[in-house]
Amino acid sequence: MPPPFTGYPPPPAFGPPSPLLAGTTLPSFRHDFGADPVQHYDGGWVREATVAQFPVSDMLSGALLELDPGGLRELHWHPGAAEWAYILDGRVRITAIDPDNRSEVVDFGPGDVWYFPRGHGHSLQGIGDKPCRFLLVFDNGWFSEFTIADWFATTPIEVLAKNFGVAESALAGIPRKELFITQGKVPGPLPSDPLPDSIASSVLSHRYRFDAQQPEVFAGGTMKTVSMNEFPISTTMTGGLLRIKPAGMRELHWHPNAAEWQYYVRGKGRMTVFGGAGRARTDDFAAGDVGYVPLGFGHYIENIGDEELEVVLVLNSGLYQSISVTAWLAANTPELLATNLKVDASVFAGFPKGPEIMPD
Repeated sequence: MPPPFTGYPPPPAFGPPSPLLAGTTLPSFRHDFGADPVQHYDGGWVREATVAQFPVSDMLSGALLELDPGGLRELHWHPGAAEWAYILDGRVRITAIDPDNRSEVVDFGPGDVWYFPRGHGHSLQGIGDKPCRFLLVFDNGWFSEFTIADWFATTPIEVLAKNFGVAESALAGIPRKELFITQGKVPGPLPSDPLPDSIASSVLSHRYRFDAQQPEVFAGGTMKTVSMNEFPISTTMTGGLLRIKPAGMRELHWHPNAAEWQYYVRGKGRMTVFGGAGRARTDDFAAGDVGYVPLGFGHYIENIGDEELEVVLVLNSGLYQSISVTAWLAANTPELLATNLKVDASVFAGFPKGPEIMPD
């Protein structure tokens, strides 16, 4: 077994801002994900939100996918993006293979997370007695996939027969086009012991039991994060889960190393994004909406409803970094702050002495 990953992911690319962020006003950072079309298949459905549907989200994209029991998202890989997923409801089985040809077959339930590095082959199949719904996020504003049925459909039968050492007649039923999702039988239970050459029990497993992680508790709610520190294989993406109490908020902050993609699971929220040059944008969010914060932009989230606000966050870096405005001010003298903010120095004596994360 190779040693755990101990390096660091490369820094994000920098350059001119997106034209959408270069104007005198900021665009909306909310996307009505529920209004996007659904692609139906025999065995499930998918709804996608790439930069084509949500143009400001140029570094991350996502999809909502549901599989019926036995429904199979066929064997495929993503050549240009890693995949992070969060299970919202139901159960699903994944199969995966890595570049050392080590495999993994493992079951997931609500609250579990998976991560497939760019190019790792995988499949997804609904198990249990009800549909499984999950959120997928990719570390690229555009994502594409190469599927096994599509590849085989473009390959002469005689080549496939030679490759696999069988008669051509045995392969006559192979589909002549991509399936994407197809209906199958619900697979049986997995063996108690991992298969030989499996990575299911190693630190490089594709599964992380996010639901079992204890959250950080604050006056205004709770927060959990899963970065490469907790989930070593997830070298290019960090996930988070916010649960904000009514009238609570996620404090003013920014992420110096990553953009942020959000899925609003339940409740009503309000996010304000600061983009410099006197520009800020406020959008209201409801369950099913998607939000986005460009790399380095200041922002905060408020719960404006009567119930808990639940938000899944994904950032396009395996290292989680967040700078608290509250902590920043606390690190400076009242005199400096008075000069900068034109407020009497005595006011700052009542400010928090460190990060608040989620004040109430």
